[in-house]
Amino acid sequence: MSRGTCAALFGGLGWLVVAAGAVDAQELASAEMRSLDEQVQEIKTDVLGIAAELNRLEEKLLYPSNTQLAVFVSIAEGETFRLDSMQINIDGQLATHYLYGFKELDALQHGGVQRIYTGNLPTGGHEIAVSINGKTTGGDDFVSTETFSFDKGIEPKLLGIALNGPKAISLGEW
Repeated sequence: MSRGTCAALFGGLGWLVVAAGAVDAQELASAEMRSLDEQVQEIKTDVLGIAAELNRLEEKLLYPSNTQLAVFVSIAEGETFRLDSMQINIDGQLATHYLYGFKELDALQHGGVQRIYTGNLPTGGHEIAVSINGKTTGGDDFVSTETFSFDKGIEPKLLGIALNGPKAISLGEW
């Protein structure tokens, strides 16, 4: 074999080795990227789990179970009045005021329940005043206010406000 032929043969083999190495490097880089993506997804899952646990701990710290009061709102099935706003006073102090948008009202009218208030309250007797504003199905404005008494024990207290019509507000325990 001549010197030129040997050089050409070794040069061709060299390119073959380099090309094979490039393919292996691409496969290796692709596998590393998949592994990196899996690690990122694992970290995201861990972070979401930690955030959920922090929220639970924060709620326990801010609202200890022996002083916790949660108030929920629902609209009776079939009611079509438009609820514009709700105000809740507990023991004469403003607890919350909420303005309703279309989506929230639609959800309530289709069986949804809203947690409108979570707070701390000492044990004993208390008074809650619920005021609602809105429009009847006939287009007339209405304002309705009801006051209820309830007792708070050492357990968390869950109250449900049921709106059974523009002028019918009821309070129950959940």
